Amino acid sequence: MTLLTMLQDFPTFFISLIALLGLMIGSFLNVVIYRLPEMLKRSWLQQCAELQGQANKTLPTFNLVTPRSACIHCGHKLSLWENIPVVSYLFLRGRCSQCNVHISSRYPIVEALTALMSGIVAWHFGYGLITIAALIFVWALITLAMIDLNTQLLPDDITLPLLWLGLLVNINNGFTDIQSAVIGAAVGYFSLWSIYWCFKLLTGKEGIGFGDFKLLSAIGAWLGWSMLPLVMLFSSLVATIVGVGLIIAAKLNKNIPIPFGPYLVGGALIALFWGEKLNHAYLGLF
Repeated sequence: MTLLTMLQDFPTFFISLIALLGLMIGSFLNVVIYRLPEMLKRSWLQQCAELQGQANKTLPTFNLVTPRSACIHCGHKLSLWENIPVVSYLFLRGRCSQCNVHISSRYPIVEALTALMSGIVAWHFGYGLITIAALIFVWALITLAMIDLNTQLLPDDITLPLLWLGLLVNINNGFTDIQSAVIGAAVGYFSLWSIYWCFKLLTGKEGIGFGDFKLLSAIGAWLGWSMLPLVMLFSSLVATIVGVGLIIAAKLNKNIPIPFGPYLVGGALIALFWGEKLNHAYLGLF
C-alpha cells in the first residue's frame, strides 16, 4: 500500500499527518510573526535615511532565515532539541535554558493553533488539491492575526499575494467562481474604504487601517462576495463585545485603537468552514 493510497483511504491518518505538518509550519509562522515586522521597520528606516540624504548604516543580515533563532534576552542560539514545536516549550517549562527568562507563551499557542486548524482543514475538505489551497489560506490568516495583535500592522507582503492567490485559486471554481471572487475582492476593499472615509469625515479620526481593506479584499477573493456579510457580521460583533468588555473592565482606554485584523480572520475562518450552511440557514428564515 502506497502513501497516497493510505492518505486517500484512511482519513484519520491523513488528518493526523496534516496536523503534524501544521505543527511544524506553526514554528515557521512564529519566525514570520516576529521577524517580518522587524524587517519592514528596518527597510522603512533605510528608506527614510536615503530620502534625508543620510549615509546608510550597514546592519547585520536579518531575514526569515538569518540569523539563527535565539533567545531575545540573552542571545543564546537555540539548538535543534530546543526548536521542537510545543514539546521544547513544555520540556523547558517555558524558560530559556541559559538565562532562565520566561519565554512567551505565544510560541506554543501559535504552533498548537496551526496544528489544530490544519487538522480541521484536512477533516473538512478531505484529500485533494483544495485542501492545499485552504491550508495556505489558513496559515496566512493566522500569521496576519498575530502580527496585527502584536504590532497593529497587516503587511502588504502577505495581504497582497494572498489577494492574487485567491483569485488564481478560484479561476477553476476552487472555493467559488471567478466572477464572485473578483466582485468579492472589490467589494471587500471598497466596503471598509467607504466606512473609513465616512468615519473620518464625521469625526476627523481614522477608525480603520488600510491593511484591513486589503485583508477583507483578500478574504473576498478567496471566499466570494456572498461570504462578506457573514465575515463582517461575526467580526464586528465579536470586536464590539471584546472592546466594550475591556473598557468596562477598565483594562483598555477607549481611545486606544483595537486591531481589527484578528476579528476579520475569525470571521473568515467561520465563513470558510460553515459559511454555506449559515447563509442557507439565514436565507431559510425568509
